[in-house]
Amino acid sequence: MKIMNPDGPVWISAGEASGDLHGAMLARELLAREPSLSIMGMGGPAMEAAGCDVRYPMSLISLVGFTEVFAGLPRILKLLGELKADFRRERPRAIILLDCPDFHFRVAKMARKMGIPVYYYISPQIWAWRSGRANFLRENVRNVFCILPFEKDFYAKYDMDVDYIGNPLVDEVPLERLDAIDPEPNLVGILPGSRNREISTLLPEFTEAARVLRKRNPDTRFALFRAPGMDESNLWRFWGDDLPAEIVEPEDRYEGMRRCSFVMAASGTVSLELALCGTPAIIAYRLSSLSYFIGRFIINVDFISLPNLILKREVFPEMIQEDARATPIAEKALSWRENPDELDAIRSDLARLRTMLGEPGAAGRAADLILEDLKEFRHG
Repeated sequence: MKIMNPDGPVWISAGEASGDLHGAMLARELLAREPSLSIMGMGGPAMEAAGCDVRYPMSLISLVGFTEVFAGLPRILKLLGELKADFRRERPRAIILLDCPDFHFRVAKMARKMGIPVYYYISPQIWAWRSGRANFLRENVRNVFCILPFEKDFYAKYDMDVDYIGNPLVDEVPLERLDAIDPEPNLVGILPGSRNREISTLLPEFTEAARVLRKRNPDTRFALFRAPGMDESNLWRFWGDDLPAEIVEPEDRYEGMRRCSFVMAASGTVSLELALCGTPAIIAYRLSSLSYFIGRFIINVDFISLPNLILKREVFPEMIQEDARATPIAEKALSWRENPDELDAIRSDLARLRTMLGEPGAAGRAADLILEDLKEFRHG
């Protein structure tokens, strides 16, 4: 059953805040090359601002861990049925997927059966766990676009010739402007994540660690970073009234990151954003007990944060599961406050990391490759 229309819309699907940002950059590049193109799909405010008709909010699939995905299965199955109906009605010329492989692999398989070419923009992190899923990608997608320097070698092991396009964050983060900003020694950033569960789990621990810092140094101030689509009240609910804090809005996040002497952050793409900003970070990560138990047996990597994976050592301290608590986080933060040379050493490592992420223009390169491949698909 081939329903693809070579003149139809492009469907972009993102399920997380970082995917929304990357999807927005790609949408802008596609429209720059083909202004009459219609782009629709699933995403958030960034994709909507870039000209995408967001049919489904990304919050529908913003799930973490195995047990959380299982609990949301009825909603996921209903959504897949709705997407199938949309694909039949809209007849997209291509489907571009970002992040959330547990959901998007089902979309890819469904689209392939419909004869719609599928592209995975920004490789899912299957190199971290369940690496055999590369075989699924080889069979169900036209191309995978990689943004991390070690990913191309990973896919070569599965007989896949993927494209390394550089990292889109090199375009997104205003490096020259940020380099002119000096970090404020008494300002500490708090980035508790983009999902409600992350915030309810991690922000209370960050808050207690902040109290320890404030008690040791009463001049300490805090910046609470609001993720796109996150209600500010969700942050204040877990933050202490006794702690001075400012809210940093999503559009100001890079300048806000640069102003901080260091930050406490939930694990995710934000760790790479912080690295590009040159800001040291303590990375915290916690799943449900069952998800973590399962994950211990299938994780293939030594680190959870991208800067550490790229640099192949722990530059950002990682507080995982039971260590993602106020006491160990505060101990590391106090060590940094009392030994600024440690922060300077980390900043030197982060400067080197910048040179490893490719030249600007990643989203534009992906747009060119997709549009060119669609011409071949049309005439193939």
